[in-house]
Amino acid sequence: MRAASSPVPAMLAAPSAAAVAKPLPAPRSSTALHATAASASATSSSRRDVLAGTGLGAALLLALSPCVGAARAAADEEYVSETKEVIGKVRSTISMEKTDPKVADAVTELREMSNSWVAKYRREKGLLGRQSFRDMYSALNAVSGHYISFGPTAPIPNKRRVRILEEMDSVEKSLQRGR
Repeated sequence: MRAASSPVPAMLAAPSAAAVAKPLPAPRSSTALHATAASASATSSSRRDVLAGTGLGAALLLALSPCVGAARAAADEEYVSETKEVIGKVRSTISMEKTDPKVADAVTELREMSNSWVAKYRREKGLLGRQSFRDMYSALNAVSGHYISFGPTAPIPNKRRVRILEEMDSVEKSLQRGR
């Protein structure tokens, strides 16, 4: 036999053990909350007072500044040298003749070099706003896109080649200006 069907849905008929709400914990007294906040602000302001009073904060900033500046300068020199190296490779590769037997190998080297350059520098937030980075990225995108679409032995059309070479000139000028 079938059990009689109730006109009340099962969920509304009787609450299950999982549906019973547990009571919320008792709220903390407002004086306890204020005491905790007061001790935290007293601790932080006393640390500030100590750092400001002893000049330790200023000494730390001065001590660390040359290290940061030197590291940035070294990274900047590395960016400039690697970018110039990629520029040279782009120019030599796109100016090769279609009949040159080494063109496929040169394109493969260029794609590897450009992929590593992009992978290394696109995460550097300080470089993203630079004109040299934007122009170089655009040129590498045009070159890679051409060779991906048409193969490593397809010559770059003259109009595209001229634009890429203009972007390379622009990158070099930007690098000389520190941009």
